[in-house]
Parts: sequence; structure tokens; C-alpha cells
Amino acid sequence: MLVIVAPGQGAQTPGFLEPWLTDPVFESRLNWLSAVAGLDLAHYGTEADADTIRDTAIAQPLLVASSMLAALAVFPHPADAFAKVGAVAGHSVGELAAAAGTGVLTAEQAMVLVRERGKAMAAAAALTPTSMTAVLGGDREEILAKLAEHGLTPANDNGPGQIVAAGTVEELAALAADPPAKARLIPLSVAGAFHTRHMEPAVQTLAKYATAISTHDPRTRLISNRDGHVVHDGRDVLQRLVTQVNAPVRWDLCMQTMSDLEVTGILELPPAGTLTGIARRALKGVETFALKTPDQLDDARAFVEKHGSPSEIDASPTWRLLVAPIKGTFTRKVDVLRETGATVEAGEVVAKVASLRDEVDVTAPHGGIVVEWLVEEGDPVSPGQPLVRLHPAGGAA
Repeated sequence: MLVIVAPGQGAQTPGFLEPWLTDPVFESRLNWLSAVAGLDLAHYGTEADADTIRDTAIAQPLLVASSMLAALAVFPHPADAFAKVGAVAGHSVGELAAAAGTGVLTAEQAMVLVRERGKAMAAAAALTPTSMTAVLGGDREEILAKLAEHGLTPANDNGPGQIVAAGTVEELAALAADPPAKARLIPLSVAGAFHTRHMEPAVQTLAKYATAISTHDPRTRLISNRDGHVVHDGRDVLQRLVTQVNAPVRWDLCMQTMSDLEVTGILELPPAGTLTGIARRALKGVETFALKTPDQLDDARAFVEKHGSPSEIDASPTWRLLVAPIKGTFTRKVDVLRETGATVEAGEVVAKVASLRDEVDVTAPHGGIVVEWLVEEGDPVSPGQPLVRLHPAGGAA
């Protein structure tokens, strides 16, 4: 199975878009997204220095545009991607590119949202002196306990041996003076404590914009930063994009879901390298491809052909599918048992999936009539596996 991932803030480097702009199609598309964002992305991706593109309000639109356009370069006919890509995920702001890639948002919606996201997060960061520190190595539980002791948030959990702590500069200074055993601390050059309570003002701003955005359900599995769940409702994806700004990025759980899906290949969109590096350490035996320049496109397409397989998700508008959010055991032991022909109301819990670490409700985001249960009581299910088919007629929309 092929998973495509989009990197987050910090992956950008000066001039990383220069080789891509030799392609007039890429250049014209970037000019269009620049107009949407109100930023000269070609300048920032080719001529601007490291300090300039570190600015949150610049870095975030630059990253999302780069990932979306590189995906179009790999798949000139976007519909072809859904016959090959088993799942997608994006780290932090990269999740916006992932949402656009699965069809939840249009490219223009993603650019407007990321523009306002970057501005709102920069404004929130300016309210209180905050920052972030990478904590490498050490014992996970000891690290989490030490962060809690100093009032810090594990803002990014990137898997074994890599947690990013975030909070006020005073809290981070206290951690530096009292570090976890056998851990190495690396202060990060960032504008603020992203994915913590300090970003709450940005969440409020984005929530207002989100009310005006229409969405579509993902056309392949979309793995969420919040908890590693596969999300198949467009409105839920949008809500998660808003609230992830002040919630930790659980990339460790995203990779666990990839493992549960038995991924064989991970392709990272530009500016690539960070997520494939993490995957090589955490997902042994999984082949990775870091797409950095357009001269790799033929090899990238060959990588897609090698690992690609169609998603089980049927995006036909005639039906609505409810899918398993995690790997586990399926059960219909819920308050109201809905058989074939029964009407399901929007927001109703129709089933559960239980794993060793969690039990997750399967909730109908839309109303409808049960046409067919696709699994049986006690069946093992994988993330994103269709569980029940609903006909939209007859239920609350």
C-alpha cells in the first residue's frame, strides 16, 4: 500500500522551489495560488532567505502550495491518484495539503485557510513569549512526566525518541535546567508554542472562517493528526483542521495507523525529507521516497506504480459509507441496533471498533437508510475499511 505524506513547518529551506519553476505549468499554477494567498510564493520559494521563510505567515502557505502542486506533477490527472493511493496524511499544516489532495477542500479553499491560519498563529504567538524544544532520546514516560512537571505540552509526538516540548520561554528554561534522564534537548527556532493552549486565539479565528467553507468527503483514507484515526467525513476533517492548531500532533499514532494498514511505501511531497526520515526509524522495512526536485518525477511515478493500490473507499455520491476509524474488532453492541432498511439519524452511534488501546464510536455524520452491513459482529477491521453503506434518502442530512 502507498501512503503520501505532506511535511509541516520547518521543512522549508531557501531556494527549494527553484528547480520546480523551470516547468511553466508549475509556475503558472504557483502564480495562481500566490494570487489566492496574496503572497509572492515564487519569490519566497526561490530568493528569500531562511529568516524570511521562517515567518509563520509565509512558511505555511508556501508549504501547502508546494505540496499540492507537486502532487499534481506526480498525478497530472488527479482522479488517477485515487486508484493508487491507499492513504494520505500531513504533519501539522501539511494536513491542509492532504485535505486538498483527497478532495475535502479545493486548492483555493486550502490556500485561503492556510493564509489565515498562518496570520492567526503568528498573532497568537506574539501575545506571550513562547517557543519549542526538541527532546531526543530518553524514556517516553519519564519525558512526558518531566514536561508535565514544568507545565509544558508535548506539542509534537513524532515517534520513538522524538518529542517536541512547547510552552513559555520560562518553562522551557526550567526544562533545560532540569532535563529528563538520557535525553538531549535542542531548542527550535520557531515563532511560538504551536499546537498548545497558547494558540487558542488562532482556533477562534479559524473557526469563524470554517463556517463558510463547504466540504466533500475524502476520496481515499485521510489519517488525522489528532489521534491517528482515519476520517471519512469532510465536515469532521475541517473541524479537525481548525482544532489541531492548539492540539498536539500525534504523528506517532499516524504512523501506527500506517503500520496497521500494512503500508509498503511512503512518498513525501516537497520540501521532502523530514517525514521519510522519521518513517525510516519507526517503520522498519517500509520503502520511502523523498520527492525534492522535478528530475525525480519519473522515479516517483515508478514508486507509485510499485506500491499503489486502490482505496477501499467508494466515493460515489449515490451512497454514503461509514468506515472504521482504527484497526480493531467490530461490534454493533450499541444502544440502538440498526438493521438493513432502518433509518439512521445524523450524529447517531451505530457501531464501535475496539483495539487494545481504545474503543472508538462509529458515528453517522449524515442521516440515511441502512442498505447493507459490510462486516459482521466480531470481525477484525482495518483503518478506513467500509463498515456500512447508507442511502442518503430518508435521513437527516
